[in-house]
Amino acid sequence: MEHFLTPHQSQYFAWQLTRQAASDSVESLASALVDSQVDLNPHQVEAALFACRNPLSRGVILADEVGLGKTIEAGLVISQHWAERRRKMLIIVPANLRKQWHQELQDKFNLQGLILEAKNYNAMRKEGVTQPFLHAGGPIICSYQFAKAKADDLKRIHWDLVVMDEAHRLRNVYKNGNVIARTIRDALEHVDAKVLLTATPLQNTLLELYGLVSMIDERVFGDIDSFRTQFSGVRTEQSNRALRERLAPLCKRTLRRQVQQYVPYTARIAIVEEFTPSQEEQQLSALVADYLRRPNLKALPEGQRQLISLVLWKLLASSSHAIAGALETMANRLQGQLDELPDVPDLTESLDDDYEGLDETADEWNGTDANDADASASERSAIADEAAELRRFKELATGIRQNAKGQALLTALDKAFAELERLGAGKKAIIFTESKRTQNYLLSLLAETPYGDGIVLFNGTNSDARAQAIYKDWLQRHEGSDRITGSKTADTRAALVEHFKERGTIMIATEAGAEGINLQFCSLVINYDLPWNPQRIEQRIGRCHRYGQKHDVVVVNFVDRSNEADARVYQLLSQKFKLFEGVFGASDEVLGAIGSGVDFERRIAAIYQNCREPEEIRSRFEDLQRELASEIDEAMLRTRQLLLENFDEEVQEKLRIRSQDSQAVLNKYERLLMDLSRTELQDHAHFDTAEEVNGFVLHSLPDGLGLATGSREQAVMAGRYELPRRSGDAHLYRMGHPLAEWAIERAKARDLQAPTRLAFDYAAYGKRLVSLEKWRGQSGWLSVTLLTVETLNDQEQHLVVSACTQAGEALPEDDPEKLLRLPAQVESDAHLQACVELVADVESRKNMLLHEINQRNLSYFEQEVQKLDAWADDLKLGLEQEIKAIDGEIKEVRRTAAASPTLEEKLAHQKRQRELETKRSKLRRELFVRQDDIEMQRNTLIEQLEEQLEQRVQEQVLFTVEWVL
Repeated sequence: MEHFLTPHQSQYFAWQLTRQAASDSVESLASALVDSQVDLNPHQVEAALFACRNPLSRGVILADEVGLGKTIEAGLVISQHWAERRRKMLIIVPANLRKQWHQELQDKFNLQGLILEAKNYNAMRKEGVTQPFLHAGGPIICSYQFAKAKADDLKRIHWDLVVMDEAHRLRNVYKNGNVIARTIRDALEHVDAKVLLTATPLQNTLLELYGLVSMIDERVFGDIDSFRTQFSGVRTEQSNRALRERLAPLCKRTLRRQVQQYVPYTARIAIVEEFTPSQEEQQLSALVADYLRRPNLKALPEGQRQLISLVLWKLLASSSHAIAGALETMANRLQGQLDELPDVPDLTESLDDDYEGLDETADEWNGTDANDADASASERSAIADEAAELRRFKELATGIRQNAKGQALLTALDKAFAELERLGAGKKAIIFTESKRTQNYLLSLLAETPYGDGIVLFNGTNSDARAQAIYKDWLQRHEGSDRITGSKTADTRAALVEHFKERGTIMIATEAGAEGINLQFCSLVINYDLPWNPQRIEQRIGRCHRYGQKHDVVVVNFVDRSNEADARVYQLLSQKFKLFEGVFGASDEVLGAIGSGVDFERRIAAIYQNCREPEEIRSRFEDLQRELASEIDEAMLRTRQLLLENFDEEVQEKLRIRSQDSQAVLNKYERLLMDLSRTELQDHAHFDTAEEVNGFVLHSLPDGLGLATGSREQAVMAGRYELPRRSGDAHLYRMGHPLAEWAIERAKARDLQAPTRLAFDYAAYGKRLVSLEKWRGQSGWLSVTLLTVETLNDQEQHLVVSACTQAGEALPEDDPEKLLRLPAQVESDAHLQACVELVADVESRKNMLLHEINQRNLSYFEQEVQKLDAWADDLKLGLEQEIKAIDGEIKEVRRTAAASPTLEEKLAHQKRQRELETKRSKLRRELFVRQDDIEMQRNTLIEQLEEQLEQRVQEQVLFTVEWVL
């Protein structure tokens, strides 16, 4: 028999689901835990709680090692802020990670972010949107360069949360030259909370920690000089301990070895396929290489020569088809100049049609275009000659039908698929290229092979007929389900990935196209074109080699035997960066040492540009390797362990407890949500009866619910619903779904003041609740009070449940709550009377709760006071250092004067001594004034904290009933 909740239980459950819990409890993340569509690991829940724990904190650094899902950790924090209606959120990431963030938020947390870039920002401004950053539909995602460019916009918004990914880019903010970091720091001065994500918070010097911490809160350390004096000079055990204590409240780092019982890792296996280009291919490469090395080129805009040369070197290595297209584009552009056409195509835009990553590379390189000046007669002749030469190169390229690397791909595929079979993995491969023309060449090359039927193309536009046919079929198959978002771009990408998973064998993808997609069902990655940026390679392999991958991942690379530079690039990426083999891929140390990877890419491009002879190329690559070795400092690794890492046993024990906590909360809240929904939707839906399946079929819509209802403007449709992480094609049911919101609000809105008796049926519950057994056969009164406590910029809500018997005995501990779990019937003949014991029990429980909250907040308050005390001491120390430095100078002048052989020299030194003593006296007077000023600032801040510590309490009695068990 199906049991429905009574209206009182329904209301109690609704408040349980939506109350704001204490920020240090797993329950505070309940909404995000239930709504997330990913199996959360305990270290991720622990990190999210760490980020939300102290309501006085200005933010945290989450510094887990690579591959532990820092995006998921931040996604939990973002999702929770969203659930709490704190929705002014900004996510700043490297340009090449924008799509990945957008996709992860959508797939895993059902949040529809908006990527803001120059194009859509300007379009929105033209449409009259005065502040594009205030987009209501979800978090804003933008690149570091764009955030810097729009710093004035950012400054005008009071952000609830700002997340910064790959935050080690900001670690040199204390240096004057770091314009991007300084501009962003100043623009985001007034933000409620910041979350910085980086696997490498400390790379070369402790000053980087000072820089990162100052991005979050400038009152953790004093100025840079006092930090240097205390922590960056000769370090002692005491200074290390002091620095670790300062960092502990705002920096959390978990290591891969600490979580291996929760996150199983597979390995990477490298296959290298060598090839020798044909004579025609080598001739074409030599001609284009010589052309690119010339000092004056008319085809390349001066301000972007470096950037476009890089792209042309990459296209030359990709395929004859890719370089042929680029050469034609350049020749046509020169012809346009000669013909004085009014609208000569922009070279970067034209090249971007093929090399899709160009706009993002340009964003990172920060190049500027130079205007083409009017050409003189001699200039016109040079332009005409260069255009003709480019056309000759293009004809040579077009005449090459077979590419040696293409033939090598066919051999490599056979080898790699044989290896997959040995590993027991499915027959699937993703082939990466940097050019859409090469992508089409590979499609025609493979079309005639046994793999021809199972090919999926994937790029930035996905506008080809094959992709559109897959998209249309996908729309038909998922009609009426939540899989369809309504965004054609997002849905086409989802359709292509699903087609590859279920029916495809090979996906040929461009760099830009494959950002943000997850392919853990595929375990063969083929780098047809090898990027020079190690972080891009890591991202490529990471599409497949990630959480959820069940097999070792095979990585195939191609090396041109005839090209010394190509061979050296591979050797460097393979041996120094260890990208292609082992369990973890590139280490944090190496990836951190190269920053964004763009500068590294530039250094390799410079070798291609400036070196012709094999010996010279070898020598330059050895120099580059030596530079890298000096950047990866073993002493700094030890320091990082000392300051930022906790003992394995300590972490593992904490994660074990967190795993149990989060699973218990997840189970409890899912059960509450389904029990409440079963009751409120009983006239509109048929619910599963099996215990293990949490789902229902909605056959009619409740009144007032239709299209575009609820907080996320999404349709409510009839059909099957299941909680996240379940299998099948059902609609996703979550606490944030409009249907759930309707059920919760309906239950909370009921007026339950009428006298009621609830008859609880212990036998029908089906499980033993030992502590309730002594109350069987008894009756009494029960009340539920909602207690809202505001303190320390935060609000938390508690349900105080009290019960007593007819004889006046109060039910202890959580027995009153257990009563509300039992199946119950409403009986109208209630006898409510004033029960002194019940009132006393409510008051006692309330006072105990308020005391606990006060004690917890007091510890946060004390943590802040300690921080401010240390900050004030740092600043005073900085002032005292100046006086000490002058003392040292005075001593030195006295010593020198005593040893001076002539009267003139002695007099000069004494004059210098008097000047220094006058300066010292002045500084001493200033010291007292400035120390008083610092003390006053500190006291003002503490007074503000004390005001926040005051509790503001609201009580609302939800209901009081008579009970019988």
